[in-house]
Amino acid sequence: MSVEPKLTRFNQSVLSKYQIYNSIFMTLPFDAVTKTGVLLPLFHETCEKGFRNGDDPTKIVETFFQKYQGRRNKESQINLLFRFIQYIERQVVLFDAIEDAAFSTVNNMEGVGTLRNLKGSARSEGKLDELKEFLEEFKVRIVLTAHPTQFYPGSVLGIITNLTDAIKRNDLTDINNLFGQLGKTPFFKHKKPTPYQEAKSLIWYLENVFYETFGNIYNYIQTNIYDDGKKHNDIINIGFWPGGDRDGNPFVKPETTLKVAKKLKKAILKKYYQDLRDLRKKLTFRGVEERIIRLETIMYDYSINLKTKKAISAKELRTELLEIRNIIVNQHQSLYVNEINNLINRIHLFDYRFATLDIRQDSRIHHAVFTTVIDHLIASGNSSFPNNYHDLSESEQIEILSKADDSIEDLEIFEDEMVRNTLKTISVIKDIQKSNGERGANRYIISNNQTALNVMQLFSMLKIVAFKDELTVDVAPLFETIPDLENAPGVMEQLYQNPEYMAHLRARGNKQHIMLGFSDGTKDGGYLMANWGIYKAKELLTEMSRKYDITAIFFDGRGGPPARGGGKTHNFYSSLGPTIEDKEVQITIQGQTVSSNFGTNDSSQYNLEQLISSGIKNRIDGEKNRLSDEDRVVMTDLAETSYQTYKDFKSHEMFIPYLERMSTLKYYAKTNIGSRPSKRGKSDKLVFSDLRAIPFVGSWSQLKQNVPGFYGVGTALKQYEDRGEWSKVEHLYHNSKFFKTLLENSMMSLTKSFFDLTKYMSNDPEFGGFWTIIFEEYKVTKRLLLKLTGYSELMENEPSGKASIQVRESIVLPLLTIQQYALKKVQELEKAGVAADDPEKLIFEKIVTRSLFGNINASRNSA
Repeated sequence: MSVEPKLTRFNQSVLSKYQIYNSIFMTLPFDAVTKTGVLLPLFHETCEKGFRNGDDPTKIVETFFQKYQGRRNKESQINLLFRFIQYIERQVVLFDAIEDAAFSTVNNMEGVGTLRNLKGSARSEGKLDELKEFLEEFKVRIVLTAHPTQFYPGSVLGIITNLTDAIKRNDLTDINNLFGQLGKTPFFKHKKPTPYQEAKSLIWYLENVFYETFGNIYNYIQTNIYDDGKKHNDIINIGFWPGGDRDGNPFVKPETTLKVAKKLKKAILKKYYQDLRDLRKKLTFRGVEERIIRLETIMYDYSINLKTKKAISAKELRTELLEIRNIIVNQHQSLYVNEINNLINRIHLFDYRFATLDIRQDSRIHHAVFTTVIDHLIASGNSSFPNNYHDLSESEQIEILSKADDSIEDLEIFEDEMVRNTLKTISVIKDIQKSNGERGANRYIISNNQTALNVMQLFSMLKIVAFKDELTVDVAPLFETIPDLENAPGVMEQLYQNPEYMAHLRARGNKQHIMLGFSDGTKDGGYLMANWGIYKAKELLTEMSRKYDITAIFFDGRGGPPARGGGKTHNFYSSLGPTIEDKEVQITIQGQTVSSNFGTNDSSQYNLEQLISSGIKNRIDGEKNRLSDEDRVVMTDLAETSYQTYKDFKSHEMFIPYLERMSTLKYYAKTNIGSRPSKRGKSDKLVFSDLRAIPFVGSWSQLKQNVPGFYGVGTALKQYEDRGEWSKVEHLYHNSKFFKTLLENSMMSLTKSFFDLTKYMSNDPEFGGFWTIIFEEYKVTKRLLLKLTGYSELMENEPSGKASIQVRESIVLPLLTIQQYALKKVQELEKAGVAADDPEKLIFEKIVTRSLFGNINASRNSA
């Protein structure tokens, strides 16, 4: 049977359906304003024509009202703009649901990168034993973070799920009802969510998606690749940051961490209970039924009350199910044995933890806390810390820290709340391990890690507070900025040379977890240098770790867009080559990237299988992906030129004012989408180092300029063109899958840019020159990427992906226009000297804030 091209499948199953359902959707009246659905297409057409003619957003909005709505007063015009926003937000939801419903049609679920394809290739090439051996040591961990880029409230996520199902069934009645529900359901949160509420939102995905897909993947591997019924390496597992990520979030308390851990345990116990309840209906056999009923009753009680005396351990639950399975195999013709195996496998994957809760805090906070703790211990008179500890060199302090055997029993003696909470969090980790198992919480990440001392302070603090006998926690430094990445190998060698720290690593399986951050790396060093800096750091850290017989476990702080390490993530992992440790793939997944890549069973299974395959592909193609010395020289030169270009841009006197006054940066704090503050410092003045990566990247995305995903790339490439050395770049492009993936992801950033939206800024007396600098870099980057790839248009190699972006960008074009119109009005009013609480100004600011939601959701990976 012939298979239609992917673009054809997209047009038939997504685009055509969207056009049909959208025409129904547009007839629904929302709230008090009638004919909004009729007027929106006219406004959309006005926007398209206006930008083609070079008009600015203000002229486009005013032209629309003059031409079609001349009788409306100002208040009525504003109301209509709000209704347009309301409709467009819901059009995005509709498109999301249609695309999700068609996922398995558009994407080949048995094609390249899937487990079925992998097994088929291994078998045909006689490499099935090699595949089994690889799967015994390889792992993928996706870590759900609390970063606020998910703009859909839980109620809307539920509607998307139901709408996706209704569209799959072509149930017009259900679809129409859900459209009506969608119109009445608010998208805007009036209060910031608490960290616990953020955790509950993400646990929804654990319960409704990952429990199913993780189980399906493991079941397939066990049944079709091993086919022996034995317990194997779990291969896939999940990490969790909400409730444990304290970095920059004063609202995450020790009590929050414990509460989230309990919620995770209750959630997985509930899933086991539901499976046991289903099994009870099937296993109605002698010698089996009463045992299943007993387990069902125990799990029901346990899922409600974690302190019930009827509780059994995960090991006991699994053992009992194995015994039941043996009876069924031996006495009842293996009836429903697959269903029992499925539950046994899920217990193996999730235990009683569901997900591993990571703890994270900034090294500067640790230092302040630890200084207070040391001072207390010294003052107590019987401490292993000398009185002059603070005056000692770093290496001398590390020596003392590694051997410190002090302990603190009463944490309430510390008056400072930050000190007390930091220490209590350590104590809570031990409590969680007792309840949820060691893997319930066994990793502590140090943000902004710069030195070996940062690591040893936490290492010592963990033992002093709660883990004196045995430290069952992995201490993971996070290297983020370009200088920190360069210093990372030296930091790790200093740790590896410490006998006590090495004894800890030996006890932890000779593994060292190291996190490398894209978010602040890109903000700090630009697109090329951040990616190349991480690549080089991984190489050197791999070499350094292997020298000491340690396996480096790299954990990448990837976000949604290419600017934060996202894009086609699996392509990166299949391109690393033999010089980078590849036994595990660990990445952060956040915000709308969770819902877009893992929001349904189909998309979740497909993307997880792609990640598993990418690791195997890299192992197979290792030597092919090795960079030659000549290519390394070119890559380094490109990265350094790009870095200097980006640093010059960042230090431009208009850089901060432009973000502050011409972008949506300051409006992110008003969206109430996340529990964390939108910047680190408390200063009213905007300081670059205080900027969080998400509002920073997101603001460029709202401007449709996407600077973090391309700036400096064009200038770096042009240098080779100007020198007549273009062939060197071509050689690198054709030889390096890593470089090719880098540029393809940058093309996605360029594809999502639309400079006609902000072209009016080029005439601004204050910011015109700065806008032009950005636009010129965009043009040269686009020209040279097309030249290098041989494409006639961006993303030519991925037509269905580009088509999806184009539809989404078209949907939000009126929304972007309204946002820029409102921003311009705010700027005009501020220049006129109106008060901060001026009613008109507040209305336009509200429009800007409300317009953020649809734009971010439509982009799916923009922040």
